[in-house]
Amino acid sequence: MDTRIFIAQSDQEIQNCFPAFKALRPHLSASNFLPQVRRQQAQGYQMLALEHERRIRSAAGFRIAEFLAWGQILYIDDLITLPDQTRHGYGGKLLDWLIAHAHSRQCQGLHLDSGYMRHDAHRLYLHKGFQLSSHHLALKFE
Repeated sequence: MDTRIFIAQSDQEIQNCFPAFKALRPHLSASNFLPQVRRQQAQGYQMLALEHERRIRSAAGFRIAEFLAWGQILYIDDLITLPDQTRHGYGGKLLDWLIAHAHSRQCQGLHLDSGYMRHDAHRLYLHKGFQLSSHHLALKFE
């Protein structure tokens, strides 16, 4: 099997992840994706990709951050597998990589927010030992 997990760093590697991110974040546009990722990278954001047979099948965006509430954690901004590539374990492999990375960075935990309707994702998170610990509330400005 030709599978690799890597941090996407070059413009091309980041752009190759766009279809996965677009599946999770439909508001994204191809032309604005790279500049947005580069701005977020200046704030500590990193992009993880799982490539199988020369195609990105799953991707994640994450950052190491420190909070008064939790200490230093790895926060997963985004985690998605292409809709036609689910049930191959790609998301679980990325999650395993992220958990190991958080341990290697001496993080006190790993956190993420997930939409209510993402039941398959919730099963994966619960299987990996995550606990439902809070509600995320947001106030949107128009």
